[in-house]
Amino acid sequence: MAAKWLPLVAISTALLAGCGSGPQQDANEPSGDYEVQISDASFPRKQGLGETSKLAITVQNVGTQTVPNITMTVDGLNYRSTEPGNADPLRPLWIINAQPLNGTTAYVNTWALGSLDPGDERTFIWSLSSTKAGDFTLDYRAGAGLNGKARAVTASGTVPAGSISVNVTRRPRNAVVDPATGEVVESGQ
Repeated sequence: MAAKWLPLVAISTALLAGCGSGPQQDANEPSGDYEVQISDASFPRKQGLGETSKLAITVQNVGTQTVPNITMTVDGLNYRSTEPGNADPLRPLWIINAQPLNGTTAYVNTWALGSLDPGDERTFIWSLSSTKAGDFTLDYRAGAGLNGKARAVTASGTVPAGSISVNVTRRPRNAVVDPATGEVVESGQ
């Protein structure tokens, strides 16, 4: 009976020995610093609970080299619950309804939009719905790759980054939809 399993054990051992023996994940990412600037970042500073808003962050390549893979990392979309017994203590402050088109990565809070030629801009756009009232800060930073070898830097050599402070009120906005245009109109406008 043991001899019957021997070929299966030998194949499994050979396959497991091959795991991780390929090229490193960052093998094709060039090393270096790539000069970029965050040229615009917008997100409503006041929001109602449950309101859907657009977060847009634009990055421009102000250097002379093509950025291998322009990325954006956003921190502050979640908070850590102190409720005992949670299987996962992370809870959303904003639900991501839509993320940057073709920007999905294996990272939870990082999106990538591909190479960026000198002088070009790329805008990362999310549709987010607030889930908790309070004062919150979203921190964001640009990158030039996903693996750490290609680094985005400003003209002064720092990481291109910023933050947006947001107040989410318990009450939703006082707004209606104009039946003639389909536009959302704030009360009193």
